[in-house]
Amino acid sequence: MKPTKRILLTGSTGFVGSRLHAVLGSTYSVVAVSRLPQIASDGSQTIGVGDLSGDTAWADVLQGVDCVVHVAGRAHKLNDKCENPLLAFRKVNVEASLNLAQQACDAGVKRFVFISSIGVHGVNTTGAPLDEHSPLIPHADYALSKLEAENELKNVSIKYGMELVIIRPPLVYAGNAPGNFQALLKLVASGLPLPFRGVKNKRSIIALENLVDLISLCVEHPAAADQTFLASDGVDVSTSQIIRYLAKGMGHEARLFPVPDGLVSRVARLIGRETTYDQLYGSLVIDSSKVRGLLGWTPPVAPDEALVEAGKDYFSRAR
Repeated sequence: MKPTKRILLTGSTGFVGSRLHAVLGSTYSVVAVSRLPQIASDGSQTIGVGDLSGDTAWADVLQGVDCVVHVAGRAHKLNDKCENPLLAFRKVNVEASLNLAQQACDAGVKRFVFISSIGVHGVNTTGAPLDEHSPLIPHADYALSKLEAENELKNVSIKYGMELVIIRPPLVYAGNAPGNFQALLKLVASGLPLPFRGVKNKRSIIALENLVDLISLCVEHPAAADQTFLASDGVDVSTSQIIRYLAKGMGHEARLFPVPDGLVSRVARLIGRETTYDQLYGSLVIDSSKVRGLLGWTPPVAPDEALVEAGKDYFSRAR
């Protein structure tokens, strides 16, 4: 019998990591790590490594590991009061990632899968869809730290010969998604009229189930070695469509009314919410033909089904 590969998964109790842990655990021997130790209801253990930094000690958990899947990181935080956000992002997303990669090389790890962000390419598209060769123009501290981490990891990969796979997902959604998507779920569930009727933007998004499926594929696929991938559900949706699908899953119809785009844009600038405006009214379109062609990957679920399910799941949790 072929020996089971050993995977080190960081961020294993988070939004993406918890689902990924369950999927990878059905095929591989998973060493799950997070900030705090934890024992799940099924008896599986998560090893606590404390707050991630450039000084985190990884040697013990890296023993016998074939592949590292690095999901953990400092993400966007609503109402973040940090005095120096970029410094905080760099400490976790850059310094800690580099430290882990260097120790992984010392331990003989063959592959390192890094979850980055579509934000390294900017916040929206007005012309051609984004692909792996699109300009790198991060507009936020979070995205900048992810790009800096990518560059550091590439240097380590080249120097030590460890295979590196970089995945740059757009908005990842599910019924328990955090951040802005959680806020949108709450807003849709309220039943309040929302000013998105007639919004015809295009957003590439990715269901949690689809992202986890892709990450799982990248753990071993030979063609994934030393590649960067942009990936989405494959069908772009408008903000109004997203809201309607979510509302359907919650068991009611979305109440939408039209507002002139110029007025919304001016108000957003006045109250300092330009980024929120870009996310809700702007377009961000991804060309994921590379990952489909090179790896033969097809998203398991379509966005209409996944968004309805996200609304249903959120509503059942909220009751």
